[in-house]
Amino acid sequence: MQPHDFWQETYPPASFDPKGGHSNFYPATLADGRQIRLPIRPLSDGRHALASLIVNQASFTVLDALADDLAGQLALLEPDVVVGLPTLGLTLASAVAQKLGHRRYVPLGTSKKFWYFDELSVPLKSITTPDQEKRLYVDPRMLPLLKDCRVALIDDVISSGASIRAGLSLLKSAGIEPLVVGAAMLQSDRWRAALAGQGPHWPERVRGTFSTPMLVKGNDGLWHPASED
Repeated sequence: MQPHDFWQETYPPASFDPKGGHSNFYPATLADGRQIRLPIRPLSDGRHALASLIVNQASFTVLDALADDLAGQLALLEPDVVVGLPTLGLTLASAVAQKLGHRRYVPLGTSKKFWYFDELSVPLKSITTPDQEKRLYVDPRMLPLLKDCRVALIDDVISSGASIRAGLSLLKSAGIEPLVVGAAMLQSDRWRAALAGQGPHWPERVRGTFSTPMLVKGNDGLWHPASED
């Protein structure tokens, strides 16, 4: 498969076996059974790998399926406003907010405007850009939209938990605590300990469209869920 072939379509339930050995893609399974092929990204040790999702490269059909699933989960909690994390989380957050029937959403950002306040910012690192430390900002003009509201904080992928922790810290500095955290993909379980460090209740407030395991290379040269190794 070519890089542009991924994330372009959904497949019927049970099209692929998630437990089987995988060569270049891992089949993620949505709540309704449909599946999406995700590329496998080997880690630096060469023995482990993770499935990858770049949501702004997905087809509109796939993005719609992800947003519809996540919005259905969040709707049960009746959020008043959706807050999106940059960069790729903004694509999903916008779509989810529309699915929830909201007129708008609140994007966080990494580009400082001259009217932003330093005290309304926190350091931000991403697992996909580990050598680039940025700062995460909330536009102070958006704070009235969040005050005394039921807030859903959304990112595209939760992996190490670093981006979500930054988002939670930023909102806390503005006196806001989301009632739920949402993502399209929960990538392995590494994020649980990180979020628990933010507060023991946070791992249970997370909702995801699908989960993918850590993968390990077997003797057959294929990638298998790490629990099978």
